[in-house]
Amino acid sequence: MYRLCTASKCSSFYFFMIALGIDSGTQSTKTIAIEVATGKFLASAQKGYGMIEGLPPGHLEQDPQEWTDAVDVTVREVLAALGDRKQEVMAIGVSGQQHGFVPLDAQGRVIRPAKLWCDTSTADQCRQFEAEFGGTDELIKLSGNAMLPGYTAPKILWLKQNEPHHYRALETVLLPHDYLNFFLTGERTMEYGDASGTGLMDVRTREWCQPLIDFIDPELSGALPQIASSRRAIGLLRDNLRIKWGLERSPVVSAGGGDNMMGAIGTGNVQPGVVTVSLGTSGTVFAQAAEPVVDPEGEVSAFCDSTDRWMPLACTMNVTVATEQMRKLFHWNHEQMEKQILSAPVGSGGLLFLPYLNGERTPNLPAATGMFHGLTTTTMAPSYMARAVMEGVTLGLAYGLNRFRSLGIKPTEIRLTGGGSKSSVWRQMCADVFGVSTVCLKSAEGAALGAAIQAVYAWHSAQGKPSTFRELCLRMVEVENVTRCFPDDSHADTYRKLLSRQGDITRRLHAGGQL
Repeated sequence: MYRLCTASKCSSFYFFMIALGIDSGTQSTKTIAIEVATGKFLASAQKGYGMIEGLPPGHLEQDPQEWTDAVDVTVREVLAALGDRKQEVMAIGVSGQQHGFVPLDAQGRVIRPAKLWCDTSTADQCRQFEAEFGGTDELIKLSGNAMLPGYTAPKILWLKQNEPHHYRALETVLLPHDYLNFFLTGERTMEYGDASGTGLMDVRTREWCQPLIDFIDPELSGALPQIASSRRAIGLLRDNLRIKWGLERSPVVSAGGGDNMMGAIGTGNVQPGVVTVSLGTSGTVFAQAAEPVVDPEGEVSAFCDSTDRWMPLACTMNVTVATEQMRKLFHWNHEQMEKQILSAPVGSGGLLFLPYLNGERTPNLPAATGMFHGLTTTTMAPSYMARAVMEGVTLGLAYGLNRFRSLGIKPTEIRLTGGGSKSSVWRQMCADVFGVSTVCLKSAEGAALGAAIQAVYAWHSAQGKPSTFRELCLRMVEVENVTRCFPDDSHADTYRKLLSRQGDITRRLHAGGQL
């Protein structure tokens, strides 16, 4: 087996190789070019876009043409920046937003705009699944996961019930990253990682769950691509794109994956003990596991990863959306907000924030709203409120991390990503709240980098010279040790009590119909 052994050996093997990583998200698409021999970022380009406007509340959709246009624009810009070196591009990988539903007709045309992961218009369809199969507990027994509005399955049922003329034209169900793979290669396929977020897959067996499919439509099976390994190359770049992009030969295109699955690879989260926490608009906590990790409470999603293993994941809906709301409320820049937070005591003097501005997914409270609890003449002040907001969203992530611990996952290092990780105050707060050291990565492009690394892995396999994800991550993923923070034990008791109180208030309000 080929090993990444010595610098000279590696350098000669990879000397003429560049990989592209494409990250297609809800707000923009970014393409990066990585020199594989050194892990150096050579070029990047980004193109933004928005949601379709004027839809009813809860409906969040995009035209997939926006994604393909953005891929075309950003890839061409990156290749132009590479100049003659663009002929060294050997592999392409795609990361895409999870759970979205892209319906294609028999000619491969998009039937209607894609319903996105953040679309909550399918709550009624989730209730129908629960009624049919005997509730959340039975759904978890059946497939390993509860049925959530963000998943793809209720979106398909929604289409059948609300737009039957579109449903009759449905020939293929794809997820956003699968659709981009179709655009690049002409292949309609799915891999284990992203497919596990459809709600239609048994994560234990990594096969479609027929009873769930039959509930929507017994004929739906024909529209679902066969699920296959995430480690493989699915094909070569189409000739029309190769010619348009000025490439002499078609690069290998890997199976790709969902943004969280690619983010795991791109943060080196490919071994036990490493946990990634994303401090973005929403928040995620995820780890790698050698076996399926099924939460009987349904709060941790039992996903597969995109290395053919498993990836337990907890998602919260409100992270920087809450801190940014607070910052704008007082017209602070980021530095001013950090100073305000530092001026308030740890624990915010007992002021607690429930950060459910957009509802919540973990715990599953889609209709919840936020609140401050513990306002006094002292704590009803900008600095206390700002600190309470940052602590509140961090405690929400800690709730998910503690669910991990209860399922046997023992974190030894937290790798922070997302816009919030730029804050030194927040990094230390995470270490204190989580009780584990935290560190950031030298590259902020976790999902795009993960897509590029997976593409290199697939290229290796296609050449008959297999490597491992751990070896590739050691070469291409670097932590930024200057950002490392260690827990301050003197704060542990304060945060433990706040976390307990946050959970208690949430349960009491929910039980009383107030949350």
